[in-house]
Amino acid sequence: MIIDTHVHFWKYDKIRDAWITNDMKILKQDYVPAHLIPTLKRNDVDGCIAVQASQSEYETHFLVELSKTHPEIKGVVGWVDLLNKNLEERLHFFSGYKIIKGWRHVVQAEPNDFLLREDFQNSIRILAPYKYTYDLLIYHYQLKPALEFVSKFPDQKFVIDHCAKPDIGRKDIDEWKALMKEMARHPNIYCKLSGLLTETKWKQWSPADFYPYLDVVFEAFGTERLMFGSDWPVMLLSGIYVQWKSLLEKYMENFDEEARLNVFGENAIEFYNL
Repeated sequence: MIIDTHVHFWKYDKIRDAWITNDMKILKQDYVPAHLIPTLKRNDVDGCIAVQASQSEYETHFLVELSKTHPEIKGVVGWVDLLNKNLEERLHFFSGYKIIKGWRHVVQAEPNDFLLREDFQNSIRILAPYKYTYDLLIYHYQLKPALEFVSKFPDQKFVIDHCAKPDIGRKDIDEWKALMKEMARHPNIYCKLSGLLTETKWKQWSPADFYPYLDVVFEAFGTERLMFGSDWPVMLLSGIYVQWKSLLEKYMENFDEEARLNVFGENAIEFYNL
């Protein structure tokens, strides 16, 4: 199976989705499974993980409901208030929905020391007994506190979204490279090959721009802890689905079949317990 580990769905709301700025006009519309499924089929992708885009329990319910009528959605990474004192009660409630595989908070929008908050860390400790994963959404300049954070949770399954958003546009690689190598030393941390199209000048990139960054994560995480993801529809700001998938396929053309199967599906099945 080929699994896209990172897609979003929404019914556009200009107040709730204020992060979609005027230079992102293509995103100011509804994006639901009916818009994505033909693209998945054309690209031989069997299913996807629907990841939260807004921070409310309503969002989690919205994604769960979509999964009931769209079997292509193999798992949901939802949102729950990880800072609320009633977290354990809410996790117990949501554990009744087997489609929910894990959780995410938009840490990239928080202060750099957010991951080091004691109340947030106490909440992360509650996830492992439920076998929930955690998607780590950060910018490259948040990697240092993220390293300190993950070191406290050797039994929690983490995945770094979008390779921690390196500054590809400026070809800024050295510090990000060193920190990603440190991250990869923790065997419970995976990394998504997603979201890179929008970390450089939109629609002005060439495949070669991404190769040095792919080299780093392939060397650091190996093909056992990397997962294909598109970041659809956000990726549409800078390219189309087939461009990203074929870029990764081209990069991996000399890898053996097992490695390709791992990156494009098997690792997702294992990580998200699909």
